[in-house]
Amino acid sequence: MTSPLKITLLTTMLLLAACRSDPIAFHTLTPAHASNSSRADAGGVRIESLSVPPQVDRAQIVVRQGDSGLAILETQWWAASLADELRSALVDQLANSDPRHAVALRLEVQRFDSVPGQYALLDVRWRLRQINGDRPALTCRSTLQSPAGPGIDDLVVAHQNNLKRFAALINQTIGTSLKGCPAAP
Repeated sequence: MTSPLKITLLTTMLLLAACRSDPIAFHTLTPAHASNSSRADAGGVRIESLSVPPQVDRAQIVVRQGDSGLAILETQWWAASLADELRSALVDQLANSDPRHAVALRLEVQRFDSVPGQYALLDVRWRLRQINGDRPALTCRSTLQSPAGPGIDDLVVAHQNNLKRFAALINQTIGTSLKGCPAAP
């Protein structure tokens, strides 16, 4: 016959094992690379405001499920809020912008979709205006989509690719002195 102490100890161990949770993994939209520029600013681009949809404005990564569902991944988190991650990644991508063309940038993310095994999508309305110029502000909308593998790391890399392409569109627009929105990529 087993002793009550052994049963209590075994029960306690089983309860502790059941309470174990998976560790949280943190992800960033800023790709790992050596940069020679200061991260304090984005070259000649000053980000005035940035907003994201409330559905994805949380620490946990949110992914689409099917046509109408969303899943909040409790163990997959952004390193900062999604808005701060987007701002930081864009500052990094725009760090080599021409400082002679000082512009202010406003961003309103319409959609930030993450579909593991399919794609990452960034749909953003953005406005550029010269800081010291007489040209009127230019408002554009860009939708960028990159294929994504099945893992969360693959999805984050696809979002990083979208942001790199988006930064190139901003630089292209600055290079034309805000004469028009860039063609869809």
